[in-house]
Amino acid sequence: MNATLQLALDFVNLSQALRAAREAAQAGEIWLEAGTPLIKSEGLEAVRRLRAEFPSHTIVADMKVMDAGRVEVEIAAKAGANIVAVLGAASDATLADCVEAAGHYGARIMVDLAEVADPVERARQAQALGAHLVSVHCPIDVQMIGGTPIETLKAVAGAVEIPVAVAGGINTETAPEAVAAGASIVIVGGAINKAPDARAATEAILNAMATGQAAATTLFKRVGPEGLREAFMQCATADIATAMHHEGHLLNIMPVQPGLKTVGPAFTVWTYPGDWHRPVTAIDQASPGDVLVIDVRGEPPAVWGEQATMSCVTRGLAGVVIYGALRDVEEIRRLRFPAFCTSTCPSAGQPKGVGLIGVDLKIGETHIRPGDWVIGDDDGLVVVPRERAVEIANRALSTVERESREIAEIQQGSTLGEVGELLRWEQQRGSKPPGDA
Repeated sequence: MNATLQLALDFVNLSQALRAAREAAQAGEIWLEAGTPLIKSEGLEAVRRLRAEFPSHTIVADMKVMDAGRVEVEIAAKAGANIVAVLGAASDATLADCVEAAGHYGARIMVDLAEVADPVERARQAQALGAHLVSVHCPIDVQMIGGTPIETLKAVAGAVEIPVAVAGGINTETAPEAVAAGASIVIVGGAINKAPDARAATEAILNAMATGQAAATTLFKRVGPEGLREAFMQCATADIATAMHHEGHLLNIMPVQPGLKTVGPAFTVWTYPGDWHRPVTAIDQASPGDVLVIDVRGEPPAVWGEQATMSCVTRGLAGVVIYGALRDVEEIRRLRFPAFCTSTCPSAGQPKGVGLIGVDLKIGETHIRPGDWVIGDDDGLVVVPRERAVEIANRALSTVERESREIAEIQQGSTLGEVGELLRWEQQRGSKPPGDA
């Protein structure tokens, strides 16, 4: 039996979800899921609209039922859902009530095993309680720190007889692997929803599932520590700042040569304006791929120039960031080395040796520690704490992916305000100030 593709329509606007569903449905037979964000935003009207527009499709309502199982399953089924998703973390009483309610309306229950302590045991219990399907689900926030569902899928698929679904970052590379690991239903969200052409993306995944042949992709997948540099190179600093809730930027430090990008762990230097001893010494101590970050209080004279830049090129460093001044601008541009500074100054100071290497810095409101990731482009610079680098890289990639779909819709004649329904999502405030109880 061939595996089934289920499209998780995890949008907050029904109009966007329907546009993606219409495109994807042209690719072949798929299940359509009203995702949890969509149901929370639009209510069960999302399920009703999917049923009305796609009368012959299997419609899944990802209700993530945790309590009041009878009521939630009943209303989802009446709205048109063939399958209702229930959390495996719910009580046995809730699961049993969901199964019983589903039986009255010809619906089926899918038990979502996200974050349960023992997925294999809970899958067995769900089967015993009458669940029709189980879903091995690696949540989005877990994906962002490197989590994947495949190993758990193998264990669960070998433990139960009911169909097993899998969800969590599935794309054209991993869909065949998921089928081989035992998935009867492959749930895909971002790899289709965020694609500029949802039909083409769906066709590619269906083909990968049918043939067992993975198709390489640069997007719609998550990275671990070994993939950080490549991931950050794919993202603009604007994407990374968005992923960090608009924090981590360094103000007023701009590139000497537009069009160059720097990515790498910070190698930090603190010194006085004009004293270029520590900055030059740091070049020999830094590792290839590092970005020198030099704090001279944002003041001239210069602590950097052509020969220091040439030395960085020789050593294989990724860039230099100076909260202060540099000189030899023409020569640095000719070397095509990523350099950022607050100002330029023809005069340099004397190498007195005052300062420290490998220390924590604070530039403006942003802290920079040795090993934190520094990313710079024409917009400026952003600093990512080293312990959050994997998470932020993956969230930034997700931003790039989402915007690729939005850009495609704008190119087709829409506007940013229309695509995101911005007026609808203005924050509504009561009479009390924000934060008051």
